Amino acid sequence: MEYQLCPSILSADFNRLGEQIQTLERQGLKWLHIDVMDGDFVPSISFGMPVIRSIRRESNMFFDVHLMVTEPERYIQDFVACGADSITVHAEACEDLERTVERIRDAGVKAAIALKPATSVMEVSYLLQDIDMLLIMTVQPGFGGQEYIEDSTEKIRQARQMMKEEGVEIPIQVDGGIDERTLPIVLEAGASRIVAGSYVFNGDLAENVKKIGKIMERE
Repeated sequence: MEYQLCPSILSADFNRLGEQIQTLERQGLKWLHIDVMDGDFVPSISFGMPVIRSIRRESNMFFDVHLMVTEPERYIQDFVACGADSITVHAEACEDLERTVERIRDAGVKAAIALKPATSVMEVSYLLQDIDMLLIMTVQPGFGGQEYIEDSTEKIRQARQMMKEEGVEIPIQVDGGIDERTLPIVLEAGASRIVAGSYVFNGDLAENVKKIGKIMERE
């Protein structure tokens, strides 16, 4: 299984954002996780298109844009235009999830679905053939620095088993509470796209990436 570390810039130092992204690139990372929050679907407000557009000009990383917004279908074309390579929408935020996924794919980027901790993976089983990734939130969406929800481990296993039964091979991404203790747990359960914020950006960025990479290599 191919693992990807997806650093979440929600935890970056925005005074040094460009510099920190360059550091990630020098460490060989390919993905950048970009959390967009609207203050409605989740309580917090983060950032939006101007930030993505500005860093797109300086980076060739894969922009994994996670929309924690109400009715995200309204913004698909705008986020594609400013540089998204993949758009993740929440099943709970869409009036017509199937149509939203179709619109993302029609826009020429990869489509992914995210699930809150309380949402069963069975609720999106009918769309597994149509998406490129499934994101399982391992904390409540909207805030960084939360502790991993232990029930998430079984949910990851359920998602992997469901995919096996459906004959689908797509990555499972996890987001929230990832650290030295929980990283091996989610990898063993079947996750392969690892979103990490404070675990990556707190302290020495380059050393943190190396440390995480070694853990992934052991699994």
